[in-house]
Amino acid sequence: MKKKILFNAFDMNTAVHQSQGLWRHPNDRSGEYKSIKYWQNLARKLEEGMFDGLFLADVTGIYDVYGSNADAALRNAVQVPSNDPFLIVPPMADVTKHLGFGITGSLTYEPPYTFARKMSTLDHLTNGRVGWNIVTGYLNSAAKAAGATSQTGHDTRYEIAEEYMEIMYKLWEGCWEDDAVERNRETGIYVNPSKVHPVEHDGTYFRLNGIHLSEPSPQRTPVLYQAGASSKGQTFAGRHAECVFASSPTKKVLTSTVKKLRAATQEQGRSGDSIAIFGMMTLIVGGTDAQAQEKLAEYRKYASHEGALTLMSGWSGIDFSSCDPNEPVKHIKNDSMQTAIDRFTISDPNRVWTVGEVAEHIAVGGSGPLIVGSAETVANELQQWVEETASMDSILLMLLRRTPSTTS
Repeated sequence: MKKKILFNAFDMNTAVHQSQGLWRHPNDRSGEYKSIKYWQNLARKLEEGMFDGLFLADVTGIYDVYGSNADAALRNAVQVPSNDPFLIVPPMADVTKHLGFGITGSLTYEPPYTFARKMSTLDHLTNGRVGWNIVTGYLNSAAKAAGATSQTGHDTRYEIAEEYMEIMYKLWEGCWEDDAVERNRETGIYVNPSKVHPVEHDGTYFRLNGIHLSEPSPQRTPVLYQAGASSKGQTFAGRHAECVFASSPTKKVLTSTVKKLRAATQEQGRSGDSIAIFGMMTLIVGGTDAQAQEKLAEYRKYASHEGALTLMSGWSGIDFSSCDPNEPVKHIKNDSMQTAIDRFTISDPNRVWTVGEVAEHIAVGGSGPLIVGSAETVANELQQWVEETASMDSILLMLLRRTPSTTS
């Protein structure tokens, strides 16, 4: 029996997503991220290429852990400047029919009542093709910008997320009955009041008493993505997620992640196969294996190790600015993205990564694997990843912004 592999493209509404320094490449199109036409052209190309969806990353705050300031992030355009990912979805939906859109939104900085309307609106405008990547944030700079002294502790953030989701389900699923909107010109009744039920919630972190502002959308609850791979994140995914984003540099690490996610899903009374796990990777394709390797060598000429370590510092909460490139990367547990450092340390104790190796790896394509070769080589390698990583069944492809003749 042949297995269907799902494909999502991976991008961000920013100048530089995860390939640090490549904005200097002569064929780079990073500066076009501010253009609606850029995103519409991308959406058309993805639909033409039979992609299932476009996954849009986002981050609130500035990567200011490296060097204890924002200079390196600004200098290297490490996910700054950036624009709102939600606003580019309707124009892309308008020029496509089947492409789905998974959008990252941090519940820490989005009030539940207004965020519920935002997602319902997008679900209407895309005719049911929208998903929400649920994140809680990991940068202290975001918390400070929002008026706090520091971000909330890692485990507490997931407690807040659980209550947040309780409210979302109440608003999306329990407020409006399916036939509440009558729009009856003869009776003069647009909405039948008896079929709309106010939501009341008095919890630990949130209080709400009101009516969801949007009528039922095609999906009501959008497709739910989740990207946290910590123990708390896996439990949260097992309870809520339909799709999970996983980023691991090796098959061994990804296999462990996939097994844990499926086990966490089963612990919540669901089938382990009820979630689609998207393993992130970057492909560089050439007419031959040698030509693809030449592309990679060219890209590495422009790669910024400082930018890569700025990104890694923000993910992990560890300042790599004073580290020797030959120094081994060490495991540290804190309130940042816990698995960011785990995947290069304790997740594979047989592999010792140096700071320099991590910088080179992340600089082209981020923390996922890099697959380089001819179309046949790449296709075979993709199939091997699916077969060897404990039934990972979906692939998230990092986009390098190039002209059509050099797209990777």
